[in-house]
Amino acid sequence: MSDSEPLIQVKCLTKYFPVTKGIVLQRKTGDVRAVDGISFEISERETLGLVGESGCGKTTAGRTMLGLYPATSGSVLIDGIDVCKADNRQMLVIRRKAQMIFQDPFASLNPRWTVNAIVSEPIRVHGLAKTEKERSEQVRELMSLVGLSGRLINRFPHEFSGGQRQRIGVARALASRPSFIVCDEPISALDVSIQAQVVNLLEDLQDQLGLTYLFIAHDLSMVRHICDRVAVMYLGKIVELADREELYENPLHPYTQALLSAVPIPDPKKDRMRKRIILSGDVPSPINPPGGCRFHPRCPIAKDHCSQVDPEWRQSTPGHWIACHEV
Repeated sequence: MSDSEPLIQVKCLTKYFPVTKGIVLQRKTGDVRAVDGISFEISERETLGLVGESGCGKTTAGRTMLGLYPATSGSVLIDGIDVCKADNRQMLVIRRKAQMIFQDPFASLNPRWTVNAIVSEPIRVHGLAKTEKERSEQVRELMSLVGLSGRLINRFPHEFSGGQRQRIGVARALASRPSFIVCDEPISALDVSIQAQVVNLLEDLQDQLGLTYLFIAHDLSMVRHICDRVAVMYLGKIVELADREELYENPLHPYTQALLSAVPIPDPKKDRMRKRIILSGDVPSPINPPGGCRFHPRCPIAKDHCSQVDPEWRQSTPGHWIACHEV
């Protein structure tokens, strides 16, 4: 990969889950279009935020990018290797280069394994240590890196708090010495007081180790703090992508405007002056999404052609991408 190319390149990525009927003779009745043709790039040492309401396909996109779900179509290039076409040998390379921090620290750690076994597993799989003693030393170093004592490596996950478990999850993700990490809402299951600590830890690790992040979240204020660019997702599609400050100061898509209008502002005067955008209706089913623009049934500025023609993914201003007919 040349220095000018982004570390991550996602092109027209789709992931459909089949919907079947019956127990013995299962008949396919449709597809859940969880991710439906998204494209973006992430440069080295950059943090891209992926935001949207629950069920829009953020987590599915992240897992499909790493090969945890097989893609229906499209391509995901990680350091020049296409995850969607990789063989077993190439996938082992990808597993070392790209890791994931999962949302729920209570479900993502094996309760029957000690911390030493959990964190050392990637080291063993990728042959990054010659002996068991060397593996344990690396585990202690990783624990120290994420702010935990190396003396705790023989304990089990149930002996730790939620914040400590998530730090163990971060240590496990770092064990293979990756260059890219998908952070799947890593703070949503934690207390507010712990969330800032984990986010600051991720930022410090990025500076120390030169990491690249895809940061999946629905907390827009936290995304503004940690991310360089932000992509907004709705019902399987990305509707807007821009630099952090550009998106928050000049949102163009009606859905982005509605999301940002719900973000609390600490200044009561400014909060009273701003206009809150309340969307009508509910999010359509991803099994049978509306034709044309996915957002048109709830859009306050939709016209007739919005229900018939899928909007083009275009660059409105340099670095600011949008999919909307009316903007």
